[in-house]
Amino acid sequence: MWGGRNWAGLRVWRLWPAGALARRPLNCKDASLAGSNSSRCWNCGRRGIPMRGNGFFCPQCRALQPPDSTRDHFSLMDCKRSFRIDTVKLQQRYQQLQRLIHPDFFSQRSQTEKDLSEKHSTLVNDAYKTLLAPLSRGLYLLKLHGVEIPEKTDYEMDSQFLMEIMEINEKLVEAQSEAVMKEIESIVRAKQKELTDNVSRAFEQDDFEKAKEILTKMRYFSNVEEKIKLKKIPL
Repeated sequence: MWGGRNWAGLRVWRLWPAGALARRPLNCKDASLAGSNSSRCWNCGRRGIPMRGNGFFCPQCRALQPPDSTRDHFSLMDCKRSFRIDTVKLQQRYQQLQRLIHPDFFSQRSQTEKDLSEKHSTLVNDAYKTLLAPLSRGLYLLKLHGVEIPEKTDYEMDSQFLMEIMEINEKLVEAQSEAVMKEIESIVRAKQKELTDNVSRAFEQDDFEKAKEILTKMRYFSNVEEKIKLKKIPL
């Protein structure tokens, strides 16, 4: 009834520890730490299929495989490639992945897997932080569409906007009371909320030039937010 190959697969399945179902890999990819395009497992040599979902491990020997260089942050974090994302699900996915590949779980494994877990963990942390914040998420999404905003550029900002930023910065420098600081924070928070809504609509309409303009403004206000945080730190 059972072929030798099927029975062997069943025995491997039963050898996995209880509770490991959620961590079971779907497939195996890459043959070496160099990120080879081969689908052969670097540890046991088994041929696999392209990595999908949570296929971080070889299904035969359970060895952690090299990161898939073709996956972007949205794919890694199981998010639709869109500006609007569910941040609660993003956090849940982050926690799920850390339970799979965090270096602490590989302290007793081979040096190769220790190194790979560090790489995976770094990629997951970067993806999570990038997608969590609206500004970095928007900039990343824009980059995936082939549009980038160079650092330290005014991107032809209109003089009225630049004057508004200058006035807020001056008010922040002169702020001597907690009430004034809270007032500035409230203004910046409201501006960021408005810009976030606007850039979301721009992405929905595939208007990447408009998104670029709005994200540039968001970056200005983000700089003001950093200055506010520094102002609160006692010298």
